[in-house]
Amino acid sequence: LPVTNLSYQRMTEKVLDEFKGICYKPGLQIWTINNMKMVPVPEAAFGNFFEGDCYIVLHVSRHSMNIHYWIGTHSSQDEQGAAAIYVTQLDEYLGGSPVQHREVQGYESPKFKGYFKSGLIYKKGGVASGFKHVDTNVYNILRLLHVKGSKNVTAREVEVSWKSFNTGDVFLLDMGKAIVQWNSPQSNRKEKLKACMLAQDIRDRERGGRVQIGVVEGDCEEATPELMKVMNSVLGQRTGPLREAVPDDIPDQYQTANIKLYQYVPKPDCYIVDVGGVSVSVWKGKRATNEERRAALERAVGFIKAKNYPPTTPVEVMSDGAESAMFKQLFKSWNEPGQTRGLGSTYTRGKIAKVDRVKFDVMELHAEPKLAAQQRMVDDASGEVQIWRIENLELQEVPRSTYGQFYGGDCYLVLYTYQKATKPQYILYMWLGRHATQDEITACAYQAVNVDNRYNGAPVQVRVTMGKEPRHFLAIFKGRLIIYEGGTGKPGVVSPDPAARLFQVRGTNEANTKATEVPARASSLNSNDVFLLKTGDLTYMWYGKGCSGDEREMGKTVADVLSKQEKQIVMEGQEPPHFWVALGGKAPYANDKRYLHDLTLHSPRLFECSNQTGQFRMTEVAHFTQDDLDEDDVMLLDTWEELFLWIGNSANQYEIQETYSSAAEYLKTHPAGRDADTPIITVKQGVEPPTFTGWFDAWDPHKWSVSGCNTRSEPLEGQCHLLINTLSRKSLGGDAINTAPGGPFNNSSAQNYKSQSALAPSYSPSCTRPGTLGPEVLRSRPPSELPLGADPDKREEYLSDADFESLLGCSRKDFQRLPKWRQSDLKKKAGLF
Repeated sequence: LPVTNLSYQRMTEKVLDEFKGICYKPGLQIWTINNMKMVPVPEAAFGNFFEGDCYIVLHVSRHSMNIHYWIGTHSSQDEQGAAAIYVTQLDEYLGGSPVQHREVQGYESPKFKGYFKSGLIYKKGGVASGFKHVDTNVYNILRLLHVKGSKNVTAREVEVSWKSFNTGDVFLLDMGKAIVQWNSPQSNRKEKLKACMLAQDIRDRERGGRVQIGVVEGDCEEATPELMKVMNSVLGQRTGPLREAVPDDIPDQYQTANIKLYQYVPKPDCYIVDVGGVSVSVWKGKRATNEERRAALERAVGFIKAKNYPPTTPVEVMSDGAESAMFKQLFKSWNEPGQTRGLGSTYTRGKIAKVDRVKFDVMELHAEPKLAAQQRMVDDASGEVQIWRIENLELQEVPRSTYGQFYGGDCYLVLYTYQKATKPQYILYMWLGRHATQDEITACAYQAVNVDNRYNGAPVQVRVTMGKEPRHFLAIFKGRLIIYEGGTGKPGVVSPDPAARLFQVRGTNEANTKATEVPARASSLNSNDVFLLKTGDLTYMWYGKGCSGDEREMGKTVADVLSKQEKQIVMEGQEPPHFWVALGGKAPYANDKRYLHDLTLHSPRLFECSNQTGQFRMTEVAHFTQDDLDEDDVMLLDTWEELFLWIGNSANQYEIQETYSSAAEYLKTHPAGRDADTPIITVKQGVEPPTFTGWFDAWDPHKWSVSGCNTRSEPLEGQCHLLINTLSRKSLGGDAINTAPGGPFNNSSAQNYKSQSALAPSYSPSCTRPGTLGPEVLRSRPPSELPLGADPDKREEYLSDADFESLLGCSRKDFQRLPKWRQSDLKKKAGLF
């Protein structure tokens, strides 16, 4: 689409108003184009895309910015043109550092899909098509969603009829107040679980938790007659067999494509990289003019047309110094200007591609918004802080003496106030502990709305999951942030104090430091970091060989907050015997010297591998974590110097046999001409070496042994019970519960909600046995409300086997092997304590 100077100038006059609301914190921001204007999309609607609209998606991470320009299949030419102009202007506004991506509905990049872990939903309608958008929290809905994919899920609205169903995919029948998930006979465990997560996401984000979810297994429909009765009443009686499914496997041609580099003449600083028609990248050098930069996206689209490539061909636009990891891997060698060694870092200040190695000065943030964007800081974190903890579903202010100490069994609200142009600004962080109950998480969101109303909607609300704290959140606590894995800070609650606790300290100054509790085992150590080992009478400060002097100083600061005991410095390799005794003995840990010297120029990449079609195929997993290692898969981790083949316990036997040859083929066909002798390392689930786990953040060495139960032959039982949100639900035939912003709420009403929970029916695909009770009867109930004769201390014994594994994450046999404190912790988390 041509970006004319006239249209560009007209829109430039209003661009500052459009971009004033941009936040520089890590996360997603989405806008849709409405009447040629950028309109923010509320967070509750993230992942929903109307086919008649265009969207602009800004993703900010610690190291990069990405702008995605999404085109709906039925969007108008005017909307597409306006979106293209806004993307160019947004790139200029952010200093040229973001990478621009062109996304077409149905052909989105793995990076784009990776932002929406619960999946993408394509909705009919849009502004240009004359349809009205569906508002959230509205129950007058009837739609059928066709769910495809097991890693990157997409859901498309289809005709509400049995004719839309097939034998290989999962379908969600959304009736507003209830969602029925129908699993086809050929769908696998991953697809069912992903569809379940999507249904839960619709329930929680679009309906405020007030939706019932039921599951029907397509090969065992007679087991759920009530749900089938509901489906037939909506879809009509089914006549004839269902059609066959279209395979999900789409060949990844990127791997074997031929790379061609084109230079614009006489423009010496603009290049187009053609990856064999599979994708097109535009590189803008630092000598390119403003007009050339603005026309980059237009040139890429024109190139696609001239080559007769499909209009859905992905496009990526980047500037010198802001190249994506995917782009760099097209070249055999890539030299970074101003590359540093060790744990140093560089960042861009001022104009594009000008790299200055200078000390970060938070006082320059307001004077240089571009620097603020790159550093992800709204100010220097010197504002006022107020913290509340959720206690009995209400807010309880936390004593200032304990500020910075967060427990994994709690939820907190942190209100940060700072001044901008003499006007107060607010950020409201909702910190959710990993082991907090669902009631507390819901209450935290509810109370956040009340606090937001108290300040007339002015606060920016940030949902912070334990372990994913943004940089500004760290800076608030001036290097004194300590995150305890479990337990609670509630007064009067006594938690057992382990004989030894181990904390990993990461950070080089007050603005980026936190201490996170990790398992007190030697395998948790890492040569790059400082660790604090707190025992009964002594606190060890362990300094890894790769940590810097700044990191050691921050370790001392945290140690003084953590304990008033005597401190003893321990250098790696010089540990006293009592140190290893406290950790249960010596064990291998991440100490590869690569982590101590050069910073890798190539970011690690994770792929899901498949040989089902007889050819090696890969699907990249964006923003990967340990949770992306699925036991049904063979995964390939490319760290450039090595290839790791991770084999899940339930991986297909044919794929296992072909793993080595597939990895060799990957190297042979890599566009950058990789060294065929690159080491290939096979790793089995549950016995991963430190050289593998070191590439993952917050690796849990006991994930597989504690909660990684074998589900090789188990159906998806218990994953989608009727999930009822205690604070925000509406029972079938019951009274509506007011959870709107500012609505009434008190402890007595919360108790009423709990008492209503047992009245709702439970749609579970799990088979029950005599003497078993449903989770809704046992969870989060005082002993007086349990069925007659039920032992309140042994609630888990009344669950069916499927419900037991669903709630507690392991089999009965594995549960009995755990220590008592671990059993109690799992029961508390499941609401069975």
